[in-house]
Amino acid sequence: MLPKAGPVKTGRLKLAAALAAALLLSLVASVLAGHHLVALVAVRAQALHDSGLAGLGFIAAAFFLAALAGFIPGALLGLAAGAVFGLEQGFIASAIGSLAGAAAAFGLSRSYLRPFIATILTRHGALARLDSMLGTEGWRLVALLRVSPVMPFSLASYALGLSRIGFRDYLLGTLASLPALFGYVALGALGGYGARLHGGVGYGIHLALLALGGAATLALIVHLSRLLSRVLKPA
Repeated sequence: MLPKAGPVKTGRLKLAAALAAALLLSLVASVLAGHHLVALVAVRAQALHDSGLAGLGFIAAAFFLAALAGFIPGALLGLAAGAVFGLEQGFIASAIGSLAGAAAAFGLSRSYLRPFIATILTRHGALARLDSMLGTEGWRLVALLRVSPVMPFSLASYALGLSRIGFRDYLLGTLASLPALFGYVALGALGGYGARLHGGVGYGIHLALLALGGAATLALIVHLSRLLSRVLKPA
């Protein structure tokens, strides 16, 4: 007869399965309804604006889902938030939702997937050294990942949760994503969804965001190549 799993282990498995199912549902909902959600914001812009705190809560919830699931276009949501609520309120609601979603994704990955990764690391010395180095990099590596468009926001959150990077460094580095978010909200506030990128302030913001992302990507590639060379160096 096979031994029965203990109640604690069974409870954790059930909770992990429930969280996985909820995440899967959010992914499916995002794929099927992500662009429709942005279109709904555009169509119901005046109603959202008139609803006050409820409308801001809707924007924050949409950003939370975008940061957690990753398929709702965050740039379009930023434009929508700025067009509907203006720069200050739109940015605050967007930032709260985005940071909360990033924290939730990190927590899910760290709580339920990290133990399996730790088991694998004990068998592979090179991977263990890489994990240790990532932990020492802290918020700097997180900041580069957040500014660079090389990895989607939510995917980076889950990947970082698998590493040894601490939660404090993770949140500190994630703050680096706020300037780009501020730029998208500002574009939405300046010219609605069109943002008229053919000239003027909107075009300058757009170019600045592209330049920032490109520079961060280059720095990230150089930084990761140095880490890998140290890991692969013979002991």
